[in-house]
Amino acid sequence: MSDQEREAREALERVRRDSETLGSSALARMGQRAGDHFGARDAIGEAEGRGTDPIELWGRRIGRVLSLIGVVILAIWLLVQLKIL
Repeated sequence: MSDQEREAREALERVRRDSETLGSSALARMGQRAGDHFGARDAIGEAEGRGTDPIELWGRRIGRVLSLIGVVILAIWLLVQLKIL
């Protein structure tokens, strides 16, 4: 990709991002990114040959869900220790 192409794509991305309304579109994008992250859609196609092992995908999904559960448990424990709950 040439420098001009890259600069043009970056400029178009900035215009698209800046032209959206701040409220619902930012929230929708954030929700979509979180869904893609926990669904391991960001891992698809990283392996050689642009294929991804299904076991690797499920391992990432399970690991990410377990980490989310761990963060929630730790947050609740912190609130209990601070006597907020």
